[in-house]
Amino acid sequence: MIEIHNIHKSFGDAPILKGVTCTFETGKCNLVLGGSGTGKSVLLKCIVGLLKPDIGSITFDGTVFTNNKIEIRQEIRKQIGMLFQASALFDSMNVFENVEFPLRMLTPDMSRAERRDRVEFCLKRVGLEAAGNKMPSELSGGMKKRVGIARAIAPNCTYLFCDEPNSGLDPLTSIKIDELIYEITHEYNITTVIITHDMNSVVEIGDHIVYLHKGQKLWDGTKDEILNAQVPELKEFIFSSSLVRAAKRIEMEGGSLEEIRQEPSKDI
Repeated sequence: MIEIHNIHKSFGDAPILKGVTCTFETGKCNLVLGGSGTGKSVLLKCIVGLLKPDIGSITFDGTVFTNNKIEIRQEIRKQIGMLFQASALFDSMNVFENVEFPLRMLTPDMSRAERRDRVEFCLKRVGLEAAGNKMPSELSGGMKKRVGIARAIAPNCTYLFCDEPNSGLDPLTSIKIDELIYEITHEYNITTVIITHDMNSVVEIGDHIVYLHKGQKLWDGTKDEILNAQVPELKEFIFSSSLVRAAKRIEMEGGSLEEIRQEPSKDI
């Protein structure tokens, strides 16, 4: 569990985060939802330690991260896996070497054979067991995301952060990446935090959702609750998606999630 309390962050005279408080639960896909410029990425950078909050605290499973000793912060960072928006694979390394990289950096006592076994396990888990010798330039966008996920979970991460994991992907591939993140989160009981503006992801995998607007948390809840949220800014945001409009219509008719997936283009 990750607990965020009263986080403020400004750049110069421009306030970006204005007292954000929320909890990200273990074993769930926690989505930070909002439009561009709402502070989602700044919040993520504060949580993982790339930025220091001006005010507030961040706690990982009861251990304070903010302003703690550097040794404690480093131990927490070793438990963090990160899936970057553009995958951020090393062009000069093949797939196997990319996935092995965090093991070489974070687990120096692991033998070469142990690293090989771990990399092969992670590649098999994301469906790329035959792609170890391929270079990033030979991969599709979806394959690069899968390699990024394999690299993130290779060190047995406790916390997984995903920055716009569906960015640049076609709708079908986006759903497959969502499903993979969801499966890994629940299978390994990871605390997963996903930065997104994609309402399709909310409908598919939103165990817990935090909605940010202009640097403030205006709502949090589950994917089952979001369609009935009474926050005007959130209602305007979510019903811009045809899939969510279809979800609301089918919900009102007493339908199922499977019907929502099959009828994404119909309006309420």
